[in-house]
Amino acid sequence: MLKKVSTAANPQKVWERLLRNKPMFILDVRNRDEFERWRVEGPRAVPTLNIPYFELLDLEGEEEDVTEAVMRGVQAQLMPQLPGDRPILAVCAEGNTSNYVAEGLRRLGFDAVNMEGGMEAWGNFYYWRPVEENERFSLFQVVRPARGCLSHVLVSDQRAAVFDPARHIETYHELAAAVGARIERVLDTHLHADHLSGGPTLGQRDHIPYHLHPYDAIHPMDMLPARIAYRPLEAEQTFRIGQAEVKVLHFPGHTLGMVAFLIEGRYLLSGDSLFLESIARPDLGGRAEAWAPLLYASLMRMAELPDETLVLPAHFSDIAAGDENGVYRATLGELKARNPGLLKLAEGEEAFRDYVLASLPEFPETYVEIKRANAGLAHPDARKAQELELGKNICAVGK
Repeated sequence: MLKKVSTAANPQKVWERLLRNKPMFILDVRNRDEFERWRVEGPRAVPTLNIPYFELLDLEGEEEDVTEAVMRGVQAQLMPQLPGDRPILAVCAEGNTSNYVAEGLRRLGFDAVNMEGGMEAWGNFYYWRPVEENERFSLFQVVRPARGCLSHVLVSDQRAAVFDPARHIETYHELAAAVGARIERVLDTHLHADHLSGGPTLGQRDHIPYHLHPYDAIHPMDMLPARIAYRPLEAEQTFRIGQAEVKVLHFPGHTLGMVAFLIEGRYLLSGDSLFLESIARPDLGGRAEAWAPLLYASLMRMAELPDETLVLPAHFSDIAAGDENGVYRATLGELKARNPGLLKLAEGEEAFRDYVLASLPEFPETYVEIKRANAGLAHPDARKAQELELGKNICAVGK
């Protein structure tokens, strides 16, 4: 029996190959501006070539076979640049035009596959990994690699809590079902600006409490109160998920209602206050100079936690910051020794403020609209939601 040759790869297979550093070449046929905004990336650099599809296509007439037109374009423009010793992944926006490219490459003798669903599917791909598993509780990290978004699920005694969920809430239902648990509450560390939160929807559809700090239940620019059902979080508040204790710590700066969740005194879900490579930007509410001192004071208090505290942020900027299993974590002691923002604390508030204000990336205008949606002030449909979430998050200071 002939071995069936795979002609497509889903995002899960692509990620596993990237994570294990298996040889691969990526041919991205989207427009150049789309490619520059975001692309398929892994923990290690992958050889990638971008050529827009319509520049590659060599059509001689409307009735011509598209695959043959692709083959001519490849032969005329790309042959010296394409490897013969590794698989080639063809990528486009939705997986349609790249399918013709992959077929053309195969006819020319290359080992080529199409990315199923294209960059849209890549952007909506998640995986989860255990951070801690013991007889009392389990803590899982849910990773959305294309956007650098991280959420966490705490499970104990068949009960689960979801922290910072993204909008694809079926991911959390699947995780809970896989470990035999029922989600009983959902919590956001803050009113997110870079992605649409699944928290309010998860709370409403599962008839469970959704928790948010009341300072974040208002749009910071519109100054309109949120139109979502939520239960207010308070500093130093504690609650239990099964046998596991969760403590709420208020760390304003990125937002006024920014909180972190300390699980069993050891695992710190730091939200967007502290990342593995950087610290929060205080300008997404339009008040960078006013909020930078708040961020300084919050990080000073956070730095007083024990060095063995395991920091689990809500985002990452560098996909290579994960460990060999694709988990994004570090002890507070490790971060105090290498994180540029934490190191800057030692120079005092004024130097810290100047550093932060000089390191702010460009302000993404879509973040204003995303905050409106997360506050229930706007209701984007599925297509609009996809547009709002194009590209990686930019929640950290830039250097």
